[in-house]
Amino acid sequence: MDTKFIKKALEANKAAKAEQHISAIAGTIFGVFVLIATLGAVFGDGRLSDGLIGTWVIIWMLAGIYILFALKVASQWEKVVVLRLGKFYKLAGPGPFWIIPIIDSTPTWIDHRVMVSPFAAQKTLTKDTVPVDVDAVLFWVVWDAEKAALEVEDYRAAVDWAAQTALRDIIGRMMLADILVGRSVIDKQLQEVIDERTTPWGVTVQSVEIRDIIIPQDLEDAMSRQAQAERERQARVILGESEKQIADSFAEASKAYINNPTALHLRAMNMLFEGLKEKGAMVIVPSSAVDTMNLGGLSGMISLAQNNLPKDME
Repeated sequence: MDTKFIKKALEANKAAKAEQHISAIAGTIFGVFVLIATLGAVFGDGRLSDGLIGTWVIIWMLAGIYILFALKVASQWEKVVVLRLGKFYKLAGPGPFWIIPIIDSTPTWIDHRVMVSPFAAQKTLTKDTVPVDVDAVLFWVVWDAEKAALEVEDYRAAVDWAAQTALRDIIGRMMLADILVGRSVIDKQLQEVIDERTTPWGVTVQSVEIRDIIIPQDLEDAMSRQAQAERERQARVILGESEKQIADSFAEASKAYINNPTALHLRAMNMLFEGLKEKGAMVIVPSSAVDTMNLGGLSGMISLAQNNLPKDME
């Protein structure tokens, strides 16, 4: 995937170099001059000598051809590197400018807008030997067109390769856990490393953003099970803490019944009432409680009262 992307970038750059950048204005003027030469040849036939007609046509055609190749127009976001006899002459644009055909050439047209380059590191081993696939996006801009044209053969491909190698290098120096939770840290480190490499080329990196981190499926399943087990452990710890708090509350409440048997009996009656107020309810009472709290007679009274209740009140 990465190789295909780099190849496409190289092909696009070669196509841009092969383009002549003939402006619409120059083409229109050339067409007008050709029309004038043609009209002069047609209407001058019989009135002018053949030599004059030929001279007329040649002059207008040469003038049209010169304007066609000499007049260039750069867009607002473009800078053009002009070479004169192979040496750097000037930066032209934006707007119209003139060159001398054959002597001058415009091999590189630099785009000064913010460029967006996706890049990736596939099957890269982390510090703990885990293969990961990382996709990222690079935002960069050319701030010095002269350096971008003269210091590196293909600045677009160079930026792409620099970003990819920097990403692989950073992944190889980090643990998987740090990569998964530290995307912002990786973004900052990538920006610093790539910017350091591209600054001599007249390119600056504005930001780097990690889009996706893909780990092997079996490792992802294991991490999911680990997270689930951790959640269950926390739930059990919370439940144990709750039981402890409840036991402490009962221990604190029991102190109020130590020297007050009447209150204890009332509490017992309330507990039985709560257990028997629903039809069909069953209450199991330890035998020791029957003797110590006189619950035997109390439960018998409650049962007798329930049996004597009218059926519509049960």
